[in-house]
Amino acid sequence: MAIDETSNRVIEAPAPTAWPMIMALGLTLAFAGLVTNVAVSMVGFVLTIAGAVGWFREVLPVEHREPVPVEPAVEAIVPAKIGIDYLQVGELGNRAVLPLEIYPYSAGIKGGIAGGVAMAALAVLQGIALHGSPWYTVNILAATAMANLANADTATLSSFIPQAFVVALIIHASASILVGLLYGVMLPMFPRYPALWAAIVAPLLWTGLLWSSLSVINPVLEARIEWRWFILCQIAFGAVAGFVVNLTERVRTLQHMPFAVRTGIEAPGLGERRED
Repeated sequence: MAIDETSNRVIEAPAPTAWPMIMALGLTLAFAGLVTNVAVSMVGFVLTIAGAVGWFREVLPVEHREPVPVEPAVEAIVPAKIGIDYLQVGELGNRAVLPLEIYPYSAGIKGGIAGGVAMAALAVLQGIALHGSPWYTVNILAATAMANLANADTATLSSFIPQAFVVALIIHASASILVGLLYGVMLPMFPRYPALWAAIVAPLLWTGLLWSSLSVINPVLEARIEWRWFILCQIAFGAVAGFVVNLTERVRTLQHMPFAVRTGIEAPGLGERRED
């Protein structure tokens, strides 16, 4: 440490230099010339020597230094003590689980039934338009559970088969209600553009899953499905089911309520305190 004429405190630090970067550039060019041109290596060699000589002259025979003033010490800043108010689990306003509002299960059931009717109408229209029979698509659906229909000819699939109708009705109704319930649970998790998720995203994801797996599960059935109509039916189901579900008024979840209230156990006076 040294003291200058103005009595300011200073320290001596190594002086900045650009010679190391010049030497590094020279080495890079020297090796780059091995795969490009000898002239590049010659330039790199010259820069390497110049950089090395200049770098050594910064150190030998006397190391180059420069004075750096020392800033006056600053008094330590002591943070003020402040209190922190922590939210308790179950306290109203403490959002622990999303969503805050959901649709009742009845909304999903109604949406599934409505979507199933719309999907069945398009499926019947497909059978009439492409095969001249409304029972073709019904029998194709029943073939997922009836192995004897998987290899049936077009004439057989175009005829009315009571057993196939009952099986297809059970499969379609069960799947529609289950997917409708899924919509009722899923749509509140997507507050933005629920119609897009219900009518486009979910049907396309479901169709892609079936398209990729049906060729392994039942290749014969996979060859009989008209995928364009199938996608159209899925979109119709999603649009109608999502529309019906969105018409239903949401109910608040009980995540902020105590366990006794959520399970229906009697807790006298607890509800009054929550309302206050």
